[in-house]
Amino acid sequence: MDVDLRKVRYFVAVAEELHFGRAAERLHIAQPVLSRQIRALEDELKVQLFVRTKRATELTEAGRQLLEDGRPLLAAAEAARVRVVRAARPAGTFTIGFMPGITVTTAVRAFTARYPELTIELLRTSWHDQVEVLRDGRADVSIVRLPIDQQGLTVRPLFEESRVVMLPIDHRLAGKPSLRISDLADEHLLQDPDAVPEWRDIAVELRERRPGRVPVFHNVEEKLEHVAAGNGISVLPLSTASFYTRPDVVAVPIEDIGPNHVCLAWSAGRRARTIHDFAEIVIGLTRST
Repeated sequence: MDVDLRKVRYFVAVAEELHFGRAAERLHIAQPVLSRQIRALEDELKVQLFVRTKRATELTEAGRQLLEDGRPLLAAAEAARVRVVRAARPAGTFTIGFMPGITVTTAVRAFTARYPELTIELLRTSWHDQVEVLRDGRADVSIVRLPIDQQGLTVRPLFEESRVVMLPIDHRLAGKPSLRISDLADEHLLQDPDAVPEWRDIAVELRERRPGRVPVFHNVEEKLEHVAAGNGISVLPLSTASFYTRPDVVAVPIEDIGPNHVCLAWSAGRRARTIHDFAEIVIGLTRST
């Protein structure tokens, strides 16, 4: 019997979350679809993988074994895909990923002057794929915003910048010159609380165990649409907030919150001279400004 890697991927997500709803959000599919796929996998393997009650979802012994075997299976498949993607890319191409609000023009010009024979491609990334573009071979290097999963990556710090809170124009705090994180304790954060640990530690909704729903965003524009609609707040790096200005949303500085750290990253296994030369250029330009 052939094992369907897509079903295994779905299984691993549920096994790690131990919650079908959260796993469905993580996979960007509907929960009923996920449940059907897990049942189909159980039918194919002729085992029960989960025990579900009204209170919890737990792994069976067979489920624990599949989780142990499934992770390296998926990792091996992904590694093969990365190698295939890299092999298919045109020779003489160097791809640079970058996050919203970050400009790479000066570095690209300096790198092009050093390697005029290379074709430089630029790839705009997001919070969801800024690391994935390195893992799947779409980019040679990527300028990322922490926090990220650094496993298997080489990461070099570049600079840090202050962060601001994005509020709808009619919000009660919108006219303030600056805020403290405690002023936002009653607000709903439209992003992963781990990305703003200062808010997470004082948030009323987390303390009372009533966290609101956080939609899956694919870009900054979608996030700001929700802010403008009054669905919650978002904390962004200053450069991102300055780039995505709109009349119905305001950016207010936060006095007592840590800065956003910007880094250059690439796959740790890559030894290409072009990567290290690009890192040298970017780091040098950062130190000179």
